[in-house]
Amino acid sequence: MKKIAFSGKVFSGKGGGKKFLELEWVKRQINAILGFSPYAGTLNIRLSDKSAEHRKLLENAASLTVRPVEGYSSGKLFKATIGTVKCAIVIPEVAGYPQNVLEIIAPVNLREKLKLADGDEITVTINL
Repeated sequence: MKKIAFSGKVFSGKGGGKKFLELEWVKRQINAILGFSPYAGTLNIRLSDKSAEHRKLLENAASLTVRPVEGYSSGKLFKATIGTVKCAIVIPEVAGYPQNVLEIIAPVNLREKLKLADGDEITVTINL
């Protein structure tokens, strides 16, 4: 299994991930695919330049997929870890989505569990 580490700084998003993760069909699919019910919110990281380059590797990598209902976009899922905490990266398949951003979901509030604040540096590791 290939592992790729991504580093970046935590930042606050606009709440779009929270709204998406509160949708019943999204929760049901994530639970079926990843084996956990996601906390309603994502941890956003702005990638370092080097990690943003590595993110391009995910474009064609084998991924799990959240299949949308009408009016929504699909999203790629990659199982990941932050230290020992199991999580997943969600990449919305939306035109113009920033290449230097990762959204991370988990069954817990990652900010609270890992005591993170905006500007903190973290590394998330994806298992491909």
